[in-house]
Amino acid sequence: MKYIDEFRNKNLVKGLSNKIRRIMPNQKINIMEVCGTHTQNFFRFGLDKIIPQNLRLISGPGCPVCVSTQDYIDTAINLSQRKDAIILTFGDMLRIPGTHSTLEKERARLGNIAVIYSPLDSLKIAKDNPNKKIVFLAVGFETTAPTIALTMISAKKEKLTNLFFLSSLKVIPPAMDYLLKDKKLNLSGFLCPGHVSAVIGVKSYEFIPKRYKIGCCVTGFEPADILEGIYILLRQIIENKPGVANQYRRVVNRQGNTKAIKIIDRVFEIRDDSWRGLGRIPNSGLGIRDRFACLNAHIQFKIPTKFGKHDSVVTPCRCGEVLKGLISPDECSLFRKKCNPQHPIGPCMVSIEGACNAYYKYY
Repeated sequence: MKYIDEFRNKNLVKGLSNKIRRIMPNQKINIMEVCGTHTQNFFRFGLDKIIPQNLRLISGPGCPVCVSTQDYIDTAINLSQRKDAIILTFGDMLRIPGTHSTLEKERARLGNIAVIYSPLDSLKIAKDNPNKKIVFLAVGFETTAPTIALTMISAKKEKLTNLFFLSSLKVIPPAMDYLLKDKKLNLSGFLCPGHVSAVIGVKSYEFIPKRYKIGCCVTGFEPADILEGIYILLRQIIENKPGVANQYRRVVNRQGNTKAIKIIDRVFEIRDDSWRGLGRIPNSGLGIRDRFACLNAHIQFKIPTKFGKHDSVVTPCRCGEVLKGLISPDECSLFRKKCNPQHPIGPCMVSIEGACNAYYKYY
């Protein structure tokens, strides 16, 4: 197949749905889709209506906006109070709640927080504002890390002394490992994220069937992709042959993008990191290497690294439980009533990749 429309063909989707129904066992099966785009498209295309009721797809923590901690947002807000600073961010970060405010509110008040669409834009902004300290909020997973790393390499090469990066970059496999240790979830398999997997490769998930005896499938984002991924996982469960399947072969291979991996490794090193609603997860973050310390906002602005016990939003918001897959968004008492995309209380409602946002729009 060559075109997107082919992956949305009604007959193909209906055929895959029927195949799933024919092999679906009687017991309840929980599959977690790690990526926020999977969550959005699962509901956007109504796939929840055409799979068996005893097959539950759980939204995981695959939304970088949703797992950005309050401490990180508070730090960014504190930096924005400097008269000599310009804060650069992706647009979906603006409305994430910190402890007392958001970047959106501070932007309206101070006017020194700018939205950019590529990390490379920060290079021009730094050159155009030599008397300002430019701080880019480096947020994302393995997908965005290569571009941010290339930007940092360019900034160092061009000897830009007024550009800094506040890293909250995270890596997905350790978070999956963390979730599998929580027996409450009772997971039977994972739909692994397609974009992340294009960088890190299928091999990054091989520890899952070996260590936990459950299967996973790297899956694309169109309706046919998602349903085929579910079918592949069900076959693994029925046959009791857990493994790592690759439904998204048109984009992902076993080794991943080795050039991108080398670029990431040149600039970043693995470290422990905090995930909003989950807490501290070992080896789940990308810290800036010492050779790029001149660009590290944590070092240059003497910002301490903190690890909160839970880094969750203020109760009664239950985003932490949603991110773990322990509850569905509609089980939160705030959902729709007080929390909605126009007035989000928690980060899962802010981002278009958030589970609460998807439930609100399509469920």
